[in-house]
Amino acid sequence: MNLLNLELLKRLSLVVLTLWVVGCSSTSQVDNYKSEKSTAVSADWIKLDNVKAGRFDTGKMWTFDFPPVDYFKEEYNFNATDEWLNNVRMSALRFANYCSASFVSEDGLVMTNHHCGRQSITEVSTELEDLPKNGFYAATLEEERKVEGLFVDQLVHIEDVTKAIQAVIDTCKNDADKATARQAKSKELEAKLSEEKGFKGSVVTLYNGGRYSLYGYKTYKDVRLVLAPETQLGFFGGDPDNFTYPRYALDFTFFRVYDDEGKPLKTKNYYKWSPNGAAPGEPVFVVGNPGSTNRLYTVAQLEYQRDISHPVTLAMLDGLVHVYEEYLKENPDKKFELQDRLFSFANSQKAYGGILGGLRDPFLMQKKRDFEKNFKAAVFAKENLKKNYGHLWDNIASTRKELSEISWRSAAYQVNPRSSSAYFTVASNLVNYAKQLQLPEDKREPKYKGEMLDSTIAKLFPKKFDESLNKKLLAFNLDFFAMLLGENDPLVTALTSGKKGKVAAEYALSKSVVKNAESVEAIAKKGADAILNSGDPLINYILKTQEAGKELQAKAREISLREAAYVQELGRAVYEVYGTSIPPDATFSLRIADGVVEGYKYNGTVAPPITTFYGLYDRFHSFKGKEEWELPQRWQNPPAEFDLATPVNFVSTNDIIGGNSGSPVINKKAEVVGLAFDGNIESLPGQFIFHPEANRTVSVHSAGMLEAIQDLYLAKRISKELKNGKITE
Repeated sequence: MNLLNLELLKRLSLVVLTLWVVGCSSTSQVDNYKSEKSTAVSADWIKLDNVKAGRFDTGKMWTFDFPPVDYFKEEYNFNATDEWLNNVRMSALRFANYCSASFVSEDGLVMTNHHCGRQSITEVSTELEDLPKNGFYAATLEEERKVEGLFVDQLVHIEDVTKAIQAVIDTCKNDADKATARQAKSKELEAKLSEEKGFKGSVVTLYNGGRYSLYGYKTYKDVRLVLAPETQLGFFGGDPDNFTYPRYALDFTFFRVYDDEGKPLKTKNYYKWSPNGAAPGEPVFVVGNPGSTNRLYTVAQLEYQRDISHPVTLAMLDGLVHVYEEYLKENPDKKFELQDRLFSFANSQKAYGGILGGLRDPFLMQKKRDFEKNFKAAVFAKENLKKNYGHLWDNIASTRKELSEISWRSAAYQVNPRSSSAYFTVASNLVNYAKQLQLPEDKREPKYKGEMLDSTIAKLFPKKFDESLNKKLLAFNLDFFAMLLGENDPLVTALTSGKKGKVAAEYALSKSVVKNAESVEAIAKKGADAILNSGDPLINYILKTQEAGKELQAKAREISLREAAYVQELGRAVYEVYGTSIPPDATFSLRIADGVVEGYKYNGTVAPPITTFYGLYDRFHSFKGKEEWELPQRWQNPPAEFDLATPVNFVSTNDIIGGNSGSPVINKKAEVVGLAFDGNIESLPGQFIFHPEANRTVSVHSAGMLEAIQDLYLAKRISKELKNGKITE
């Protein structure tokens, strides 16, 4: 699973700007991290001079603005006509603002992943139901359940607006004005499209600013749940199987779009269903909305990720995962409440571990250096390109150096409730409260004056407070600060007195008033001076870092704004040198990625291109009693007609990333042969480089979905609709 955590990954990638406060999982891990962060992987065994950039290092996420029809013909002897491409584009959907989907019948039936629809499944459950656990099937149209707030977008308009955007950028003299002008012009173009054609407009930046396209979407807001497997099947294998293959997950869900009259939408654009599905060696295409990649990053930007941001992010995630695993082991009754949070962190931990492993791989990094060398040579070979763009690599290296000088201190000065101990949140609340009290009453925020003051005091300490969990988080917060700032930093010693882990947390709390609601309320009622002069180590830490943290964040934003302008200029160089021969980085906009159904070598053996339901039952019996591979009762005793030899999952060489979850996998006939839901562990460096020898897309097989729908879930209405492409009596 989980290509879904797009937003979480984005937030984590900005670690040095808005880093969550969290600790490493042990003191030894802190020490280990300190040695790792400055030591690159040895490359003595590789003749790096012989390593060259590959044709597809920047990937195969082709746009529908300029699809590579000649390449498709050359590679697959396939003529992708305008008619084929238009139907493929119009049959694809963007699912809300985090996944992909597609129409699979003329009556508005929509296919996406179970993990994309999980929130919606929960939302339409009644108090007497547990649809995530038991699954859902609407036996009639009337039983299909509307999901409030859910929408899908269909890309119906593509327009090149490069000249219009670049023209306003070129009139500006400073970086802030360039960004403002670009945003203003984009909004103007989007509003005009909406007014003239009624489409939801979105200006998409391609090639980091080398080209701009205005996309127009038709948005459908009446979306209803039709069929969903049990979460145990949708997420079969749990976190251990996440980002791995062979797999056996039925990660699919079906919805239906309804028109303005409340009837199933009639659409001429949809993918027909292939009952046989994908076959080994068959060319296939993934059509979806990949979220973001960094494949056009400079080497300096990648080295910053390798040496600064990603190791810190991974250390942070290691700490969070350790805290929650330890806590849930001690408090199994809290599993329902906290399991999703743990999985979210574990999913990102695995992702960042894979990305960082790729960044530390000398072979992959040398390929990036060779690409940059060739790109720079092409720029410097032409005087006009050299004049316009030759300085940009040094400029970007300079901004990355500036960021690296403030990153760790900036990270240590941020407190975020999602990952910090609530003790720090309470200390921050008290500091803000005290500063408000120092203002004249008419200058304060409303909640800090008059009759609202007592209510505000009562909310300074959370009503729902888990002391055990927050003590564990505090211990790791303190170790994390020591790692970032150094054990002898005055801020650290004031908090910990040289102690570590649990002992450091006990010391800090022994000197603190934020440990319970009563002591917090008592000091709050004494007033601002009592709080600010309390000598409380947690309050003092907030006092000494709050304003400095804001200043560091402001400086980081200024540096990043400057760099963004350089990147935009370099994007023009990319487009001038390479044109559309390479795809742009992912932008959560519609792409088509080609590939072949193909296994790969792994772990000393070979992964098969296709798995079957036999493997699912092998996992169930081999891990007997382990909840990740547990099966619902109806799956433990399948009906006689259920064919265990049916393919369930498969892998292909298509290029995907987070956001592609729910993407249809189609053949040359534009038939659904699968549903993309994950990548293998080897695909994780795909954030910055595509490596087709090892990178694999993991998909649910269309034959396996159909087998489960008709013979296990007995959803004959839906199986008929899929096979016929429309609702039948």
